Amino acid sequence: MIGDAPCKLNALSFRSARAPRERPIEDYIGYFDLIISGRGKRDGRGYGRLRIALMETPVRRLFAFALATLLSVSAAQADRLDEIRQAGILRVAAFDSNPPFGFVDHATKQIAGLDVDYGRALADKLGVKLEVRPTNPANRIPLLTSGKVDLVVANFTITEERAKQLDFSIPYFASGQQFLAKKGTLSSPEQLNGLRIGADKGTTNEIVLRRDFPKATVVAFDDTPFAFTALRNGNVQAITQDGPKLVGLLAKVPDRENYEIPAFMISNDYIGVGIPKGEIRLRELVNETLRDLETSGKAAAIYDRWFGPNTEQPLPRLFRIGDHS
Repeated sequence: MIGDAPCKLNALSFRSARAPRERPIEDYIGYFDLIISGRGKRDGRGYGRLRIALMETPVRRLFAFALATLLSVSAAQADRLDEIRQAGILRVAAFDSNPPFGFVDHATKQIAGLDVDYGRALADKLGVKLEVRPTNPANRIPLLTSGKVDLVVANFTITEERAKQLDFSIPYFASGQQFLAKKGTLSSPEQLNGLRIGADKGTTNEIVLRRDFPKATVVAFDDTPFAFTALRNGNVQAITQDGPKLVGLLAKVPDRENYEIPAFMISNDYIGVGIPKGEIRLRELVNETLRDLETSGKAAAIYDRWFGPNTEQPLPRLFRIGDHS
């Protein structure tokens, strides 16, 4: 801590240098530079440097080693988890137009949905307020890596490629990639190579479709509602998304009797919380919270609120948190 602000050790470097005049040259071997960053405001950073001279004596060498070790440990502890608690706010990115995972509730004018319920549970675990920031599929990673949000809870499929840029929690949801089309258009995967298909830009759905069905004409859209508008207007013959999202979308379409979700999948996907890379303590807390939600029955209650038998899009709950890690 510097004052009342959390800080992080960014670099610890050793330099050789000229001895100060008041010390014999044989006593002076160099100095440590400690590059420290801190946050004065939630989205701002400040930097400072602390220089420690090293003298050639056994006691001082031991002291320097112990100091460097202590500072490294302290820096590891002053991480995003501390920043969230210090600010009193958990900033979560969630969809605002992909029901039932994230959408704007017409009554409250606030973003609601299954992902928001999980975000709220995480904020409650931390004892802080929840701040939901809207996102679309393409903006999820930039929001997280730029530090504009603390977590992404937005139907985020876990992939090896994404894991190069961020960390994921254990899965809290599972689904498969499916299709929505006008009735009679599509009945099997073999037909996909001959169709014009809409997909959300930057999603695993787009990647899998281009990779496994190279003869399909893939048209990328910023979000699922735009893709569905293209389907309705005849600009594409089908759209692809996770099955539960398509069910939620179709439930709100006035002429839904004209559309169908064919009974096949082309992939199985696991959904996790996006976490800044290297934030081990934050990841551990998220995982612990998700496991607690499952054992307490709260995860099942969240699922039933959006996919239970009394909803517009009933789906049996086949996946349990902890089934896949």
